[in-house]
Amino acid sequence: MQVQRIAAFSKDGHGGNPAGVVISEKLPDEQQMQSLAAEVGYSETAFAAPLDDGWRVRYFAPAMEVPFCGHATIALGAALASSYGAGIFKLQLNDARITVQGEENGSGLFAALQSPPTRSAPASEQLIAAALDLFSLSASDLDSRLPPAIMEAGARHLLLSLSTRSRLAEMDYDMNAGAELMRTWELTTIALVYAEAADRFHARNAFAAGGVFEDPATGAAAAAFAGYLRDVEWPHGGHIQIAQGEDMGVPSLLYADIPSQPGSSIKVSGAARVI
Repeated sequence: MQVQRIAAFSKDGHGGNPAGVVISEKLPDEQQMQSLAAEVGYSETAFAAPLDDGWRVRYFAPAMEVPFCGHATIALGAALASSYGAGIFKLQLNDARITVQGEENGSGLFAALQSPPTRSAPASEQLIAAALDLFSLSASDLDSRLPPAIMEAGARHLLLSLSTRSRLAEMDYDMNAGAELMRTWELTTIALVYAEAADRFHARNAFAAGGVFEDPATGAAAAAFAGYLRDVEWPHGGHIQIAQGEDMGVPSLLYADIPSQPGSSIKVSGAARVI
């Protein structure tokens, strides 16, 4: 199987989160996809095959299948645009139907996905306490304007909003303990964010459940976070920018457009580059 390697949400032609992309006439069997994703070693590899007027898509991390992956969808959109021309491509996921728009122009590759529906809810005190302990944080490290929450947009994440950029930069945790916590609470990632401004955020995403310490750019969490901001009536102005990967030395930039209708799809976009 041919694996394309594309970094999604790159910044100024650098950085971005690498994803594997496999486009074939028929999806390989589940064991093959899991094995190849582990061999590729990126946080996710997207597998796509033609289905009716669109594409059947599944996403695999090195240690598990995930229901939705934003950066791998951006990488897939870029790959489809390179092969079939600019356009909007329909994607059938395990549990949702979405679209990704891809194009290639003079400045490179660009893609925008429309996420599954969003929802959010306050996190339980038990989960908050366990997550704070995992990251060696205290309640005083949290930004009270953005309370801890479970947020979803095709995948389930825990949000911890920090009050200072320095605490975000210090993020560290035990991988085994993190994987156990995420699996116990059925979390895809734990997202730590810092609000630099009403429409600009810095983020780090722990992904131990998938066998990856940290994602340099997480489109699924960006969509879920945008939906959460809408739910809590944060003054986002309809658009946000998320800087991620900076503390890893892999600068990434994600954009999200937030329509007013509660629960509606979020548009997440960014540049992509072939590795």
